[in-house]
Amino acid sequence: MNVSFGAGGEIQRGMEDSILSDVRSGTLKVGVPKEIVTGERRVALVPDSVGRLLKAGFAVLVEAGAGEGAFYADRQYEDAGARIVTGAADLFGQADIVLKVQKPTVNDALGAHEVELMPEGATLITFIQPLLNPDLVRLLAKRRITSFSMDAIPRIARAQAMDALSSQSAVAGYKAVLIAANALGKFFPMMMTAAGTIAPTKVLVMGTGVAGLQAIATARRLGAVVQGYDIRPATKEQVESLGATFISPQLAEQTETTGGYAQQLAEDAQERERALVQRVVKGVDIVVTTALIPGRRAPVLVTAPMVQEMQPGSVIVDIAAEMGGNCELTEPGTVVVRHGVTIHGPLNLPSAMPVHASQMYARNISNMLLHLTREGQLHLDFEDSITGACCITHNGQVLHEASRALVSASTPDA
Repeated sequence: MNVSFGAGGEIQRGMEDSILSDVRSGTLKVGVPKEIVTGERRVALVPDSVGRLLKAGFAVLVEAGAGEGAFYADRQYEDAGARIVTGAADLFGQADIVLKVQKPTVNDALGAHEVELMPEGATLITFIQPLLNPDLVRLLAKRRITSFSMDAIPRIARAQAMDALSSQSAVAGYKAVLIAANALGKFFPMMMTAAGTIAPTKVLVMGTGVAGLQAIATARRLGAVVQGYDIRPATKEQVESLGATFISPQLAEQTETTGGYAQQLAEDAQERERALVQRVVKGVDIVVTTALIPGRRAPVLVTAPMVQEMQPGSVIVDIAAEMGGNCELTEPGTVVVRHGVTIHGPLNLPSAMPVHASQMYARNISNMLLHLTREGQLHLDFEDSITGACCITHNGQVLHEASRALVSASTPDA
């Protein structure tokens, strides 16, 4: 191993090849397992992505049936040059680099955690959500897995082609509006009929990141009158460019992190925010909420009293349900009716559109893998702003600073 760690955990680099990763000799095998999380239909690589990795010098192994949920047959992978491997144990056991969508979990059929099925020193690229999964981070370090989290990729221009959070959020924003349209007992567009003129549906999208902007664009295409709400003034131009009205509380404090995410507000600012939201929410037919704070519970933007003031038949689709929800009455993973308002708390919306979600994710993760390699071998430069930001564990150490602090704090002997 040419990348080593000193007693304090610092990276010690040697000579010319000091940032080359320790790899087994020969062609590196990239393994794509079948996702086993309930309801997950995406796959980490689609057949069109296989050829690109073969040209880069990798061998590609795909577990039998891995693409079925996204309508990609084993034969399509074989035609693209991949080798089909029967069984998760064989797939994980042979792979030098594992590409996944969901974080590793326990494979009940095998009675083992997916991380335990990987050879020590192997590499994993997937959504890890390290700040929410310290036990997983600890296990990855224990197994000496070099892991990269797709949700930790920095929001910089150079990393846009790898930004899986954005690509999957776009899918979620689009699908959320379709769910709302299906649940609403009204037309979206204004319609002039022999029976009179039908007024267009009024839609409020809360949170105007990638998911919110896609939701706005979709609602506008369907003919709705749309408002976009965000505490970050910087998003105003994007909202208005899509034909929506931008609304935001007037806040003196900083509302955006350096990574471009909304920042949690102080209590007095939250009170001003709630007052504005209350006025707007009761006048719309649909509310789509998308606000998230990385590593924390989603902020509650729509309270129970606000829901009670909405018109019967109105619809809320809470994209943030997986993190607790932006609506106080959201029940993650189900649909409830409260005060005549239908509240959807969908989980894993991108999986509901597995074909395009998989295509987009495959491009992201392929770009990430190629960023980490040279001539078919891993080349880990931890001073690189992308590699350094999204590497969670390596060589038995937790490199991701925030994760390291969390793992230390949650260790029984710490």
